[in-house]
Amino acid sequence: MSDPVRVDDPADPRIADFIGLRDRELRTRAGAADPRPAVFVAEGDPVVERAVRAGYRLRELLIDAERPGPLPAWLPSDAAIYAAGPQVLFAITGFGVHRGCIGVFDRPDEPSPASLLATAHRVVVLERVVNPVNLGVIARSAAAFGIDALLLDRSSVDPLYRRASRVAMGEVFDLPWARLDQLPGALTILVDAGFRLLALTPTPDATPIGDLELRPTDRVALVFGSEGPGLSDEALAACPERVRIPLSGRVDSLNVGAAAAVAFYEITRAR
Repeated sequence: MSDPVRVDDPADPRIADFIGLRDRELRTRAGAADPRPAVFVAEGDPVVERAVRAGYRLRELLIDAERPGPLPAWLPSDAAIYAAGPQVLFAITGFGVHRGCIGVFDRPDEPSPASLLATAHRVVVLERVVNPVNLGVIARSAAAFGIDALLLDRSSVDPLYRRASRVAMGEVFDLPWARLDQLPGALTILVDAGFRLLALTPTPDATPIGDLELRPTDRVALVFGSEGPGLSDEALAACPERVRIPLSGRVDSLNVGAAAAVAFYEITRAR
């Protein structure tokens, strides 16, 4: 592994991917307007390491020039490694420090939903979940409770956005995920694959999730909507079963990330 290249100028073209570009711009490259390959960014040693170990190709790594100790042994030999001076770190974060390292990775082709459903038994489906923190919590909880796959509609946030992967502590890299077309029509692929669609909703007429009768062989899809509005009326109507998490006091609903963790535990326990 070669020694890091010191960079003190934020305008250095070698580190252009680290500065000034938003996640969406990095994701939508590889078109006629910008032929550079689509990439994503991961922050922090644990998150970058999880991405590497999950098989994502690390293109570039930016570390603090004052970082103590040797470089991690898990770094691939073909990655370009830069050591950032204070001006560069400030241009990236607004401070003179960052979370140890920042990695730029090749963005892989997304798998089809059908390819994930072929072997899955417990999946989570998200409609209009646009907050990367919520997505990160859901992904980390899904990995913790053995959920097999994550399916998102086109309006939901990208699981590879740096804030989502950071909140998920990198677990999103090991969790298979794919995009669905617009709900509720796209739910038919789950019905055809034999999944029970369980729509999470706080409405009083929904079945308490602890009362569900689930067999170990049941294929289950938990369907969640966005924070606040929840699932659309159309998505709710497309789900034969509605379940709720019983709450006490004046709280009428949980944050979607917290609700997902509770629901994952319940269906895992039923297994």
